[in-house]
Amino acid sequence: MSSLPMILVAAPFVLFLILLLWKRTPLIWVSLITLILVAALAIFYWQVYPTYILNSLVKGSLVAFDILIIIFGAVFFLEIIRETKILENIGYHLESISKDLRVQVIFLAWFFENFLEGTAGFGTPAAVVAPLLVSLGITPLNSVIIALLGNSASGVFGAAGTPIKVGFGALAGPSVPIMAATINLIGILVPVFMLWFLTKDRENHKKEFLEALPFAIWAGVAFAVPSIFVVYIGQEFPSILGSAIGLFLVLITTKLGIFVPKMEKDLVDTPHPAKLPLIKVIFPYLFLIAILIVGKFTLGSSGVRIPLPVAHTFTYFNPGFAFIIAGVITLLVYKRNINLFANSAKVAFKKSLSPFLVIVFMSSMAQIMVNSVHNATGLPSMVGMLAVYVKNNFLPLLAPFVGAFGSFLTGSVTISNLMFGNFLAVAAGDLGFSVDRILALAVVGAAAGNMIALADILAAETVVGLKHKEREILKGVIVPCLIYVGLVGLVGMLFFSQH
Repeated sequence: MSSLPMILVAAPFVLFLILLLWKRTPLIWVSLITLILVAALAIFYWQVYPTYILNSLVKGSLVAFDILIIIFGAVFFLEIIRETKILENIGYHLESISKDLRVQVIFLAWFFENFLEGTAGFGTPAAVVAPLLVSLGITPLNSVIIALLGNSASGVFGAAGTPIKVGFGALAGPSVPIMAATINLIGILVPVFMLWFLTKDRENHKKEFLEALPFAIWAGVAFAVPSIFVVYIGQEFPSILGSAIGLFLVLITTKLGIFVPKMEKDLVDTPHPAKLPLIKVIFPYLFLIAILIVGKFTLGSSGVRIPLPVAHTFTYFNPGFAFIIAGVITLLVYKRNINLFANSAKVAFKKSLSPFLVIVFMSSMAQIMVNSVHNATGLPSMVGMLAVYVKNNFLPLLAPFVGAFGSFLTGSVTISNLMFGNFLAVAAGDLGFSVDRILALAVVGAAAGNMIALADILAAETVVGLKHKEREILKGVIVPCLIYVGLVGLVGMLFFSQH
């Protein structure tokens, strides 16, 4: 086969990175230009049948609409929380656990995010936690970066085991969840990444980092190790029970003064006066979590199939609906003016529109790449062409990077697995590698890639009021992401490379 198709399929991604990182072009234009290039290649070089191009655009728009509901709901909920003065009080009540901001950040961005990933997933954790970090006095940009770092390790099992159950489906054998949980011990490093980022610009950054390093490592261990044992109960539970068990263990050691920094530091010197009692502060979040859990385990993946040529189901359970319901109930319980509902909805719609268009363009591009198999030239699909780059003896090293790339592109570990799982399984079989091992490496890589997922970046960026900061955010998360994925690949080469 000529090398030209391989060059052409890589060209859109090279252009994407040049425009976004070097030329600093706004993401909405970068994504549109990349979509146009992919569509042009599909039409004129692959000669994809026009029906499949149209279907890809429709499917991409429907997928984006699902995410729009989440972003709209998260912003709507946040606006109501902000207007009811709840955000202002969170810092004060966190101080009852520890007055040290480093400890507070890890509780929120590690344990709380992991729990949210297990109950809702799909971009919800970072969108909820980033505003909470802002309320502690951390800048919006740094809050988004820290929240995205936390939106990683628990993605292996995601919302009730969806990434492996749905993403890989019949491809995954029973050992995949167990191997994935074991490999994911590398996730112990995530709280360390958070701590490093939180302290790196401080005058005494080395001292402040080292003081809290034992706590960060302990927090990582307290989640990752129980998750391995919980996976034997079922892959639906590691993110939920792992975070709950870890939180319980770390709360005990924190109260006993074990592993916590001896010198407590409020690194941003922000006072947190109390205006509301604890129950009023946590009620909206408890109610939100309750809706997420009940909705996920009662409605699951059931939904309404759209009567169109493309296969798409609008699920009854969408985390965005939980945000909206929790916001409305908070509005009623706190007896606020009904005008707040309309104002919050207006702000949410305005802030959600640009991210929605970006996700339409990116999702449509991914769909065209998958559907490019339906062509008049006999060429493999664009996704299949990408497989040529990884179908070699370094597959255990490269599989996590494929997973991370899928999450970056689609914003979902599950969709990354759906997109690349089949060709990874085929490549593993052809090369004599264990299919289960390669898939386990890929799903852990995809979870790490959630740090750089464009859809998640847009959601978190939107709720804290940032615009066009994707380049700065990616600069903050790319190194931890590459370390995480690289270590997963190294584990693959050292322990899983036997044919």
